[in-house]
Amino acid sequence: MRRLLWIVLLVTVLWCAWWAIFGFSLQAALDTWFEDRRDVGWQADYVSLDLRGFPVRVDADITDIVLADPHAGVVVNLPALKIGAPAYWPGDLTLVLPTAAISFITSENWSTLEIAQGAADLKLHPGAALELEQISALTGPWSLNTNDQTALSADNLRLTMNQNETVSERYKISVEAAKLKPGDAPRAALRLSEDWPLTFDTFTLDADIIFDKPWDLSSIETTRPQPRQIKLKLAEAAWADLRLFFVADLEIDATGSPTGTINIQAENWQVMLDLAERSGALSNSLRQQAESVLNTLARFSGDPSALDVQLNLRGGLMLVGFIPIGPAPKIILR
Repeated sequence: MRRLLWIVLLVTVLWCAWWAIFGFSLQAALDTWFEDRRDVGWQADYVSLDLRGFPVRVDADITDIVLADPHAGVVVNLPALKIGAPAYWPGDLTLVLPTAAISFITSENWSTLEIAQGAADLKLHPGAALELEQISALTGPWSLNTNDQTALSADNLRLTMNQNETVSERYKISVEAAKLKPGDAPRAALRLSEDWPLTFDTFTLDADIIFDKPWDLSSIETTRPQPRQIKLKLAEAAWADLRLFFVADLEIDATGSPTGTINIQAENWQVMLDLAERSGALSNSLRQQAESVLNTLARFSGDPSALDVQLNLRGGLMLVGFIPIGPAPKIILR
C-alpha cells in the first residue's frame, strides 16, 4: 500500500512538473512571437496572458490583442483569444475566438466580425515549423460589418482543411455557410425587391489545392503559401431562383496567372446580369455584349434560361472556345 502511495505521489509530481513546463513554454513561445513581430516593424501587443486548465489542459487566455502590419496596412484588434491543447500532447491546438467584436482597420475602411461560439481545432506536425496537418473550424451565428453596416452574416460557418498524407503541399478544403445572408447595403446596391429571399439556400465549396509550400508558422510570420494547382470539385450557390455551379481545373504560375478550365452552370443567368448592372459592376454596354454572347451559348445548352459553358484560361485571358472575353484574374494570396 505504501509503495502504491509513493507511485501515485511520484506520478502526481511528474505530471505537475510537466504541466508547468508545457504551460510556461507556451507562454514563452507566444511572448517570443509577439516580440519577433515587433522586431520586423509590426505593432504587436496584448494586455494580459494567463495560464489555465490544470491538470488536463494548458490554455493561454490572452486579452486585448493589437496586431498592425505596416506593409499590408492592416490593423487587427482582438478583445480576447484562447489558445490551448491537451496537457498530454501540445500538437492538438484549439483556438477559441471572442464573442466580442473583432475589428479590422485598413486605409480604405474599417470592419468588425462578430462570432458566436467560434472555435477551431488544429493538428500540427511535431517540429519548430508547426506544419498544419488538419484544421476543423465551426462557428455559431456570425456577421461581418463594414462602416457600421452589416455586409454579410450566416447561421454558422464550417471549414475543414486536411493535408494530404503523401504530398505535404496538397490540402483538401471544404466550406459551408448555412443561411448566408447579404446585409442591407449589398441588397440596396443590387436593388433587390422586398420579396427577394433574405438568405442563400446553399453556399458550399469543395476543392483540392496544391500550394508552393505547406501551411506552417511562417505562413503567418512571413509569406502566405501560394496556390499552384486548384481542382475545384464543386462550388455551389443558390439564392432564390438563381443557381450557380462551378468546377475548375487550374495551374497557376509564379506570377499568379492561371491556365486551365472553369466550367460554369447557371440557372436564370439573365437575372444575374440584371443584378450586376444594377449594382454598377457591369456597364450597360458590357451587359449588352455579355448578354449577346451568353444567349448564343445558352441556346447550345437547349435551355435559354440556363447556361452551361466552359471558360478556357491561357495567356492571361479568359476565352469561350477561341473567343477572348476578358483578362484572367490573378490568383495570389496576400
